[in-house]
Formats: sequence, C-alpha cells, structure tokens
Amino acid sequence: MKGTLFIVATPIGNLEDITLRAIRVLREAGLVAAEDTRRTAKLFQAHGIRTPLTSLHDWNEREKSAAIMEKLLAGMNVACVSDAGTPGISDPGYVLVKTAIEKGIPVVPVPGPSAIITAVSVSGLPMDRFVFFGFLPSRASQRRKFLASLADEEKTMIFHESPRRLREALEDLGELLGDREIVVARELTKLHEEILRGTVSEVRDQLKDNPPRGEITLLVSGRPKKSAPPEPGDALRDRILELAGEGGASVRDLVSRLTEETGLPRSMMYREALQVLKKK
Repeated sequence: MKGTLFIVATPIGNLEDITLRAIRVLREAGLVAAEDTRRTAKLFQAHGIRTPLTSLHDWNEREKSAAIMEKLLAGMNVACVSDAGTPGISDPGYVLVKTAIEKGIPVVPVPGPSAIITAVSVSGLPMDRFVFFGFLPSRASQRRKFLASLADEEKTMIFHESPRRLREALEDLGELLGDREIVVARELTKLHEEILRGTVSEVRDQLKDNPPRGEITLLVSGRPKKSAPPEPGDALRDRILELAGEGGASVRDLVSRLTEETGLPRSMMYREALQVLKKK
C-alpha cells in the first residue's frame, strides 16, 4: 500500500502554537521533510519528537521530491513542514504535493498557523474579501510596475516583504496607490511582535526612527468602491422637457448637454431622455 503525505502547519514564531494533531502526525511519520532541518530540530526538541529529518528547500525540491516519492510508494508515511506556517505558501511544498497527486498518493492537510490569516485577523481592514500576492518584486522597477497594476483592486491586499526593502515599498505604495490604510505586522507571535496601523504616510513616519526588523507581513486596503450614480429625479425630467422644448436639438445633442451639466453617465442620460420624450 502507498503511504500518505501529510502537509503539516507549524508555528510562525511561538513554539506553543502547534496543534495536538500536528505533534502526533510528526511523531508517527516515518520521515519529515523540512525546509531547514536545524530550525525544525528546535521544534522537535520542544515537543519531544524524534522522527528522522530530511531537507526539502527551494534549491533541492525537485530532486528530493523524487526520492520522497519512492518512500511514499513503498508505504512510508511522510510529513512535510516549512520553517514557519503552512508549507507551499511562499515556502517549499508545491512540487512535492503536485508530484504526490500525480502518483496517486493521498495528500492530507494538517492545518494550523498561517502568517497571512494571523495578520488579517488583527489588521482592522476588511476581512470579507482579501487576496495574497506573496513577496513583492525585489527590483524597484518591477515592484512599481506590479503595484501600478493593482490600482483598481478593491479587496484587501496582503504581501510579504523584506525589512530592508520595506521603506522603499511604502514610498512606491504612497505614490502609485495613494495614502491608503495599511498594516505592517512584524515578528508575529514572537517576543518582539509589533503591529503598525495607519495610512502609508503615517506608518512611514513611525518607521523613520525605528528601522523594521524580522519577518514582515504587509496589508494594504483595497481601492474604495465607487458609489452608485444617483437615480434621476423630477428635476432631471423637467430639464429634459425644457431642452426639448427649445427645438432644433437632436436627442444626441440633448444627451450631450445633460451629461455635461450633471456629470452623470451618458448611458443613463440617453435612457432617461428616451423615456421622457416617449411619454411626451
């Protein structure tokens, strides 16, 4: 029988943030594939886990996935963990999961901590709809181009960012998206956890004398939704009749005049003019 691949979420900082099920799965697995075996060893030591470890990181994932597949196909249960949070979310794990699915190997999630969800939950920004973009491009030109493409995004946006590039990223944010409400969540669940809230300019000022350190999750409010145009009222209908009574104006000219005067959508003016003139 084939083994099972368990995708196990681990703490993003505080070693107590791990589920009982995750501890049991990590203890019972025949092998644990870890992004950094040294960091995972500290987690194992804290919870009395003695399962053998093997590395699985960005540089060896394809090669190691093939070797792990052999063990899974031979019947061994294998768990996959990243340095922090859920594997595959801006961390290694995607290739392993995809390969396992292609081989018909059961892939079972063991949910737990996520920096994204943790940051959203305390952000104070709208949580009903949000979108995660991973790390912002490291090159300034690419970052600016990417941010400009998000100008019309209405959902709360979530990014990871390096502390050494955060200031430049905030400068670009303010210039390209405006002085939006943002949240900078730093070192979540750790000893020096810090959550900065405010507009881009306000948070930028807070960071002037306190350079950011550690792992950062950046949240940006979406573009405010455009308010629906007002419904036409009696005043507009009276104006349509007034202009039509002047004579000589085509419907097209009448609509152009109304659009210029009211600032309302041309399609609305055209529809309303036709209805009023038809009744007349």
